[in-house]
Amino acid sequence: MDATLSDPLVGRRIDSRYQVLSRIGRGGMGVVYRAEDDRLEREVALKVLRSDLAHDAEARQRFVREAKAAARLAHPNVVSVLDQGTDGEIAYLVMELVPGRTLRDAVAEKGSLTPGEALTVLEAVLDALAEAHAKGIVHRDVKPANVLVGEHGRIKVADFGLARSAAAATTAMTGATELIGTAEYLAPERVARGIADARSDVYAVGVLLFEMLTGRPPFTGDVPVNLAYRHVYDDVPAPSSLVPGLPVELDGLVARATAKDPDDRPADAGRFLEEVRAVHHRMDPSGLSQRSEPLTEAIPVVAGSTMRIPLVPDDGTGAAPVAPAPVRPADPTEIGYGPGGRTRRGGMIAMVALVLTLALAGSVVWFFGAGPGAYTDTPTGLVGRTEPEARQILTAAGLQAEVEQEFHDTAAPDTVISTDPGEGRRVRKEGTVTLVLSKGPELFAVPAVVEETQEDADRMLQEADLAVGEVRREFSEDVEEGRVISSSLEPGTQHRRGTPVDLVVSDGPRPIEVPALVGTPYEEAAATLEEAGLTPERAGEEHSETVPKGAVLGQEPNGGTLFRGDPVRLTVSLGPPLVKVPEVQGMQLREAEALLKGLGFQVKVERAYGGIFGTVRQATPSAGTSIPKGSVVNLLVV
Repeated sequence: MDATLSDPLVGRRIDSRYQVLSRIGRGGMGVVYRAEDDRLEREVALKVLRSDLAHDAEARQRFVREAKAAARLAHPNVVSVLDQGTDGEIAYLVMELVPGRTLRDAVAEKGSLTPGEALTVLEAVLDALAEAHAKGIVHRDVKPANVLVGEHGRIKVADFGLARSAAAATTAMTGATELIGTAEYLAPERVARGIADARSDVYAVGVLLFEMLTGRPPFTGDVPVNLAYRHVYDDVPAPSSLVPGLPVELDGLVARATAKDPDDRPADAGRFLEEVRAVHHRMDPSGLSQRSEPLTEAIPVVAGSTMRIPLVPDDGTGAAPVAPAPVRPADPTEIGYGPGGRTRRGGMIAMVALVLTLALAGSVVWFFGAGPGAYTDTPTGLVGRTEPEARQILTAAGLQAEVEQEFHDTAAPDTVISTDPGEGRRVRKEGTVTLVLSKGPELFAVPAVVEETQEDADRMLQEADLAVGEVRREFSEDVEEGRVISSSLEPGTQHRRGTPVDLVVSDGPRPIEVPALVGTPYEEAAATLEEAGLTPERAGEEHSETVPKGAVLGQEPNGGTLFRGDPVRLTVSLGPPLVKVPEVQGMQLREAEALLKGLGFQVKVERAYGGIFGTVRQATPSAGTSIPKGSVVNLLVV
C-alpha cells in the first residue's frame, strides 16, 4: 500500500496551522511531509519525530536543538528552519520546501558524478559547513541523504538534528555503549572515543567525495557496528583504485580529509574549502568533465539511516568488538596437514595459548579504556545550581566542566538548566560535563508596525516571537483603511517571548452626514458645513418664487454621507424674477386688474371721488418699472 495513503498524519492539520498533504520520506529519527502553511499560504516541509520516539526526551531535545542550530545559520546552502513546536505528542519542525531530490538519489541515478560535478557539490556543502563551524556548530551527520539538490541545481545542507556546539560535541556521547550517526560516514574518533569536532565533519565530507566519484561509500556491510569500526582500523582507499583514470588530485583530497588522526585533516570546513577550490582551479577542464567507468560493474549501495550504533554488542558475554583478523592464504605446514604436519601441533597449541592471552589482555585494556570501567555517572543535583556550585560538585566527582548558555523564561540567570550528559547518565571518568546556564528570558524587539497592513503587522509580530494582543478599529483621517494606526508597545523596546502587542487598526475616514440646507441663508449654511468638516462651494444663483433671496435654493449632494474635506455645492436664491409694470392708465379697473394679475402682480385699489367712472387715473409703481413678480401695484381709480 502507498505509504502516503496509509499514513495517519496525511490529511491532518498540525497545530491548527499546517495541513499535511503527503509524505516525502522517512529517516532514522523522523518522517518528512509536504504540508501547506495555512497562515502564510505556502508549501513547507514538515518534519515529525517518529511516533516510537515521541516519549524519548533525548530525541525531542535533538529536535529542538536542530531548530536552534539551523536558526543560527543564515546561508543560501543551508535549509532554513521556519518554525518548531508540539501538537499533543507530536514534535515537529517546519522547514523550507526544496523541490528536487537528495544527493544520494542523484548519485544512485548516475552511478557516479564527474570530477567537475563532484567538486561543485563539495564546495557548496563545505561553504554551508564553514558557516556552521564559524558559529561553533558541528553537524555530525553529513551524508548524501542530508544534501539536497534543488530543481535549479542549488545545493542545500539539511538535518542539523545531531548538531552540537563544538565544545559540547568534543565530549558528548549518548551513553556508555552507543553513539548516534550513520555508520558509513563516522570519523574514527567518534567511534573510538565518542567525540566530535569540525574535523569530524571534514572526514564525513571526504567520504562524501569518495562516494560521488565512485558511486559507493568506501566501506559497506550489513552490521553497523562492524562497519563503524572499519573507519577505525582501515584506511579509506583512493577513489582511483575503483575508478581508473580519476585525477590524482582527487585522491589527495580524499586522503587529506579522511586521515585517521584529526590533526592531519584540515582544521574545519572553511580551511578544506580553500584547498578544494585551489585544486578545482588547477585541474584541466577535460579532466573535470571526464566520466570514468569503475573496474567492476557498480553495485548499488544505499547507506544506512541515522541510528544508535552499539559500540559493545549486547550478547551477554561482555566481549568488546574485535576488528576482523587479517586473512592470508593458508599454509598446510602451519595447521598440521601435509608432510611434517604432526610435528608442528605443539607449536599450534602454543600459538592458541598466545592468542588467548592477548585476547584477555585486550579485554582488560578495553574494559578500562572504552568499556564500562572507563565510565562513571554524571552527578545529580546540578540543575538549579549556580556555575561555581556546579563546578564544585563536578570537581569532587573527578570531572571537568564546560559551559554553554541558553535563554530560559523561568530559570534565574547564571543557574544550570540542563547538563550534557544528563544527570545520572554515563560519562567518561575524568571527562567533561557541559553545564548549560540560563541567560534569563530572551528579549525580543518590537517591530515598527504603524502604517503596515494588519496582516503584515501580525506576521512581523509573530516573526519577532511576540503575540498579537487586542485589535481595535478606529476611524482615521490620516491612515489608510486596514493599516495600523498605533501599537501598545513602542517599536524597538525589548520584551519577553510571547508578550502581547495591542493594535489599533484604521477603519478609514469617519463618514459625515450631509445636512439639509435648502431655505437656510447661505452664510448660515456655509458655517454649518465647515463645522461638520465639509467644504461649502457656491455653485451659482437663480431666481425663485418660493425661496427668499440669499437663501439656499439647492444643494449637491442633497443628503447621504461624505468624508472630511469633501465639497457640498450650494445654489443661492436671487428671489422672484423681475417683471415690468404695464401701462394701465386710462384703462377700466376690471381690465387693468386682469392684466396686472395675469403678470403675477397683486393689485390694491384706491378710489377718488367715489371712483364713479371706474377709470384708472394712476399706477404705482409707474408703467415701465421692473419689480419682483408678486409685488403690489397700487391703482388710483376715479
